[in-house]
Amino acid sequence: MDSYRLNMSAFGPIRAQLVWLVTGTSSGLGKRIVLSALARGDKVIATARNLNKLTSTLPVHCENLKTIELDVDSGYTNIKDTVNEAVKIWGRIDVLVNNAGIGVKAVFEEGGSEMFRRQFQTNVFGVIDVTTAVLPHMRKRGTGTIVQVGSRSSWAAECVPTWGQYSSSKAALRAFSETLATEVEPFGIRVLIAEPAGLVTESIFSFPFYTDNPISSYEDVRTAAMRDLSGSGFCTGDATKAMDVLVDVVRGEGKARGKEWPLYFVFGPGGEKAVRSKCEKILRVMDEWKDVTDALL
Repeated sequence: MDSYRLNMSAFGPIRAQLVWLVTGTSSGLGKRIVLSALARGDKVIATARNLNKLTSTLPVHCENLKTIELDVDSGYTNIKDTVNEAVKIWGRIDVLVNNAGIGVKAVFEEGGSEMFRRQFQTNVFGVIDVTTAVLPHMRKRGTGTIVQVGSRSSWAAECVPTWGQYSSSKAALRAFSETLATEVEPFGIRVLIAEPAGLVTESIFSFPFYTDNPISSYEDVRTAAMRDLSGSGFCTGDATKAMDVLVDVVRGEGKARGKEWPLYFVFGPGGEKAVRSKCEKILRVMDEWKDVTDALL
């Protein structure tokens, strides 16, 4: 990844008008990314499963904003057709933001593989389908930026019981995006793994808690999790300000001016602590077991 980081450092501030395709824009971070990009004078194609929801949250009459119905769970063929139509609007897509996602909440044993499949369908396979549909257009032009919206939770999965489905989906997103970054770098395409933490939005924790298969042994764990995840008490970050910084990073301006392309961008309250804590925890274990593992060499 060092060669990727070095090559990407050649990208300076972007002064041209960009065309963004953002998924999941009816609320939350997606809505704020759209508004921030529009404020820079960029053009935005905002997508959502239900376009009716956008009329009250986005300036739909703005000449630089177009909306398209897109369900990331609808399968690659449908998504490809929608992306091709999106490209026709302004002739290109400069920035893809894979923001659409859900947060399944279920005790591991109670939810089983069914809940993991539900989670991964949207947060992993949906992202893969949208990205795969956009990549040919970026490769043809020899330029593009792909922003993968992950989560601090992928670095602290052990700290949030009943959110293993969500945390693991975001960990998978980070891992395949690392490989993707290496594969598309020769075509002038950048990848940004954006991992926000503790940001307050109106849609946080909106996905219903899974309780169809209650196991009495997990009653205390489930009850505590339902209480803790029913609100946004431990989220204190300003989502609007955070998305403004994210757009800065993509455009290489503002707070990001003069910095090399990061690949990883962890931001928001508790984000840095979560990553450092996980890395330190793993290193401590490696140090303690070094005599055992070294004996296997």
